[in-house]
Amino acid sequence: MRLSEFIEIEKNERAERRRLAGEKSYEILDRLDGIGDQFADISGGDAVGSVSPSIFVGRTGYPEVSTGLLSPVGNESDASQFVTDGAWYDEGVSIGDVFERRTSLLNANQTAPVEANVHDTWEGFLGVQREVALSDRPVGVEVGLGGTPELDLADSVDDVSAPTGPRARANDATLTENPHVPRPVKKTLEDDDWRATGAMNYLYNRDFDVYEINTILSAGALGQQANRRLVPTRWSITAVDDTVGKYLRGSQRNATSVDSVSVWHNEYLGNSFWIVLAPGNWEFELVEFKAPGSVWNPDPTAGVWLASDYEGSEGRTGYVEETAGAYYAARLAVLEYLDSINRQAKALVLRHVSDDYWGPVGVWQVREAIRHAFDGDHAESETFDDAVAGIAEQLPVSLADLRRKSTLAAGRQTGLDAFGASRD
Repeated sequence: MRLSEFIEIEKNERAERRRLAGEKSYEILDRLDGIGDQFADISGGDAVGSVSPSIFVGRTGYPEVSTGLLSPVGNESDASQFVTDGAWYDEGVSIGDVFERRTSLLNANQTAPVEANVHDTWEGFLGVQREVALSDRPVGVEVGLGGTPELDLADSVDDVSAPTGPRARANDATLTENPHVPRPVKKTLEDDDWRATGAMNYLYNRDFDVYEINTILSAGALGQQANRRLVPTRWSITAVDDTVGKYLRGSQRNATSVDSVSVWHNEYLGNSFWIVLAPGNWEFELVEFKAPGSVWNPDPTAGVWLASDYEGSEGRTGYVEETAGAYYAARLAVLEYLDSINRQAKALVLRHVSDDYWGPVGVWQVREAIRHAFDGDHAESETFDDAVAGIAEQLPVSLADLRRKSTLAAGRQTGLDAFGASRD
């Protein structure tokens, strides 16, 4: 399919998705108003029985952090639906759906130092939390609360990482059923001479997705004994994306390059993604365009905000400066596709964050939107230059502005002939 034909089809589909998104854009206000009623009967001193599908480790106050059990009080039969994973994309969850699920989770928490002795902890609150993290299905728990659940509406709406539910201090917690721990997880847990990076890659190669791995890492259940510690959830997500991405990149180092310039597109939750793969050794760049009305724009008065981060064939030596966790989530999705076809490529990902993205949901939507972009049709272009020029017509900035911001689009790191600008 020619790029021009591909773009026209995508424009029609995008208009319909935008119409549907607009119908739900104010639901979050009503949802937050009702959260207090849902937990009104719970107070300090209560013992709350529920099913915990996951855990959460905060980063505020690091190295003293809030570490908690997440429980969908009143929705125990559907507990697995409250766990963030790729199934949310398959279900077609909306931003409103994400807020409803996240804010329905009671976070019963205690404060602990990240260097707490989690190596062989099976008792007390941290022990229960660890068991929940290791299990491959929700676990029955009973939590004794020392405080009344409170919801910070500002945090729930404005936290860029994700909305949050009510929080309550926990006095203690006990399991009401035995967790089911998969054999590969037991192996990584018991082998405390294994570095965390090796354990993560081992689990990934045994069909554990990054969502499961980052939960186990967050609970301090991976790595060498002396180095095991609690890891804030937001950091664990990026750490796993980065570690698995580097592993995949290493396995592709000697792979044959793709032999043509291809373009994929996907749109989800007000985010539009264009992925260009072109011949050459591995290079990667994420360029983001953040609309004035999107929750990601740090300065709405300045118009569209541009951000980008790049790596060459040797990878990065430091954390990205402008695109944060989205960079590692996007890179992982691209590397997974290249691994599936046993090829390497130069990859440019363009992300337009529109004002339809009215509530932050987390970087999982970046990872899943790009993963699923490769499931659809793609277009081909004669040259990388032509591909970028064609896509630029759909972006909120000019081609000149894109080239000023993008290393790959400007050809500052490699000659354009490497992208097929002049193929014989």
